[in-house]
Amino acid sequence: MTMPATPPSPPQAPRTPYEQPWRHGGGHDGLYASPIPVRTPGLGDAIASEWTKIRSVRSTMWTLGVMIVLLLGIGLLTAFAVSVSDAALEETSVLSLGFFGVLLGSICVITLGVLTIASEYGTGMIRTTLTACPSRARMLIAKSVVFFLLAFAITTVTTGIVGVLQTALLDGATPDTGLWVRSTVGVGLYVATLGLLSLAVGALIRHSAGAITIMIALVLLPLVLAMFMFSPTLSGVQEALFEYSIPSQLGAMYDASMTASGPSGWEPLWIILGVTAVTMAGAFVALDRRDV
Repeated sequence: MTMPATPPSPPQAPRTPYEQPWRHGGGHDGLYASPIPVRTPGLGDAIASEWTKIRSVRSTMWTLGVMIVLLLGIGLLTAFAVSVSDAALEETSVLSLGFFGVLLGSICVITLGVLTIASEYGTGMIRTTLTACPSRARMLIAKSVVFFLLAFAITTVTTGIVGVLQTALLDGATPDTGLWVRSTVGVGLYVATLGLLSLAVGALIRHSAGAITIMIALVLLPLVLAMFMFSPTLSGVQEALFEYSIPSQLGAMYDASMTASGPSGWEPLWIILGVTAVTMAGAFVALDRRDV
């Protein structure tokens, strides 16, 4: 008995280059190889990822939105109150009136700086972040760059607008170019660096509420303690707290320091940069040595 002949298989269309399998050295068909080139992600990719995250979360809109309202609202209200009163600005520049809004607005920048990294530990998102970017140093650098540039741009532009409006409302001493730069670009750098310090503290503490509390205490507690040091034996400590408290250093950027001595001009910026650099170095070490 003979078996029926197997019908021939229909001819197949030739494979396109995207369908051709690649071969191992032994000659067997291997896994599919994509023609799309694969490259190692770098710092630019991490920065793009962090920019997408920071602009898509609601905390960024709320914190920066409130900061802009505080800078504009308090700055203009202060200028209006001075314009309708009998107070005269003789030695003080009109730009110094922006100090009050910046001091309160810096709390918003502190909050956002902490949330930029500490919120990921609270939600567990940090595991996904480190899976996509295994280099912890690169992740922290990307977060720092994105946050610093965003905070600097928003603060500098807003303080510049407030300064122009205050100068238009009041007839005070005409600010020179150096004071204009220090009251806008300098203050923007100071506030952004203060926010970067908050980000480093958030990386160390890994708890949003705890890190925000520490940063607000760092801003306000030295000045409050100095105000209640009445003992003559503590006069040196009281003077140091007044001179180097963050509100006093921020006022020095406006040439409106609370004390006659202490940092002046651009010196407060170098001080906060030094403190932030040390804290950020500690954050790098902690990220590298601790588990997620």
